[in-house]
Amino acid sequence: MNGVQRTPVEAFDAKGVLITDVDEGQPCLQCGEACSGFSPHTWRKNCTSCKCPREAHDVCHEEWVSVRSRLGLKGDESNGPIGVDPRERGLAWAPPGLPSHKVEEYFSMLPEIAVPRLGTPGERHRDRQLAIQLPKQDLARAYCRHLDPKHASSADDFMAARNEIALDIGSVQEVPERDLECGVCESSLKYGSLAVSASKLGLLYHPTCFRCTDCKELLVDLAYCVHDDMLFCERHYAEQLKPRCAACDELIFSGEYTKAMNKDWHSGHFCCWQCDESLTGQRYVLRDEHPYCIKCYESVFANGCEECSKIIGIDSKDLSYKDKHWHEACFLCNRCRVSLVDKQFGSKVDKIYCGNCYDSQFASRCDGCGEIFRAGTKKMEYKTRQWHEKCFCCVVCKNPIGTKSFIPREQEIYCAGCYEDKFATRCVKCNKIITSGGVTYKNEPWHRDCFTCSNCNNSLAGQRFTSRDDKPYCADCFGELFAKRCTACSKPITGIGGTRFISFEDRHWHNDCFICAGCKTSLVGRGFITDADDIICPECAKMKLM
Repeated sequence: MNGVQRTPVEAFDAKGVLITDVDEGQPCLQCGEACSGFSPHTWRKNCTSCKCPREAHDVCHEEWVSVRSRLGLKGDESNGPIGVDPRERGLAWAPPGLPSHKVEEYFSMLPEIAVPRLGTPGERHRDRQLAIQLPKQDLARAYCRHLDPKHASSADDFMAARNEIALDIGSVQEVPERDLECGVCESSLKYGSLAVSASKLGLLYHPTCFRCTDCKELLVDLAYCVHDDMLFCERHYAEQLKPRCAACDELIFSGEYTKAMNKDWHSGHFCCWQCDESLTGQRYVLRDEHPYCIKCYESVFANGCEECSKIIGIDSKDLSYKDKHWHEACFLCNRCRVSLVDKQFGSKVDKIYCGNCYDSQFASRCDGCGEIFRAGTKKMEYKTRQWHEKCFCCVVCKNPIGTKSFIPREQEIYCAGCYEDKFATRCVKCNKIITSGGVTYKNEPWHRDCFTCSNCNNSLAGQRFTSRDDKPYCADCFGELFAKRCTACSKPITGIGGTRFISFEDRHWHNDCFICAGCKTSLVGRGFITDADDIICPECAKMKLM
């Protein structure tokens, strides 16, 4: 089935009845390739190869036997208006008596994993649920390998009473009336929709509500038991009335059995998970919900001591560090052999040392005070340098920097405030820090607002200016204070912007003002004659002499 050939394995019970185990060799769905195939334990329900439970393997129920036959119920599962083999519809099982379109309608109301289409996860899920919800050993005494013959009648009585009073198979039908409620959720059932009928209780259920009260799983193939007016799968119905052995998975009909780990066990089945030796009256260790005798636990799970290489038994304290383990008495300094229990220690090249030995051999030194870093001491690191926490402080104010921002400069560490005070650019006028922008004049920094005319204090940033005695002046102030004045117009000759001027003796003119006093023509580049305070061209001079 599912592309895997299942080979039956023959076995016989105590009465010589042939028992066929079709799951022999089936792969484990949890371990994968780690399991060589399902190999049944002689009495436990788990695999001897991987120790996973039987239902964790790719199990199936025997040769597509009907659940009705498996339960020993009378009647034919295929009876009804249309008796069609589900396999012809591509299904491992379908509610009997429904036409094809109703079968599809029913399965559309269920989760995909609950639809047992051939060759799908739903088919394998059904197989596992059959094995879990309808355990063979609950249904027929022939499969009870650990039933004491003197309790056989009790088992027969239990099975007969269950089959008569509690066990049944539900049927799928259309909701016949309006205003009917689901037997579980009590919400209304839609008139004409499909519902599951449980004749033992005389109730209808939504298909997704037809579940075991205990495990909450959908009841496989609609097989159910009734107890206290509630639905159960057969497994959990039986456990309402009888204890079940946690090892062999069979019901216990004897009045004497073992209770341990909040579970029930046949008296001879409470055994070590590894060697199968009885643990009744013995010390044991619980690991992954399984009990182990002391010897097996120590051989399988106990750690080896790094010092003496012996097993650290359950009666010894196991001290560990970085996946290494020691006996308490073996947890010693590798150099001076002092005990390190409850003491600070250091580790180097897979060896452990007390604080003093570690410091003397391996400890690095602080770049601040030069002292070593003792084992367990907090260390502050920056690039290739390291400090004690108290030594990692500003070189100016001596305050510890801790996790605050800092600025390194020439092997020294500064807090932000001290760095600004000492190295930040300051305005030559106001001596305050220039945080953004600024003006450079004669290689010195100025705030833009501080770079002003030395006379009128108007800002010179972005303006034309000149200087006198290393002081900046705007053009207007410079002209008023220091520039030569034109003999003609009396205005200052500043020279800013390339202005040209003419000088003669102790007098000066703008180029535009150097004109003849008579004809007003420019005398720039021409000869001229002085006439008292005026200058005239040669022609006007001749005219004046005539």
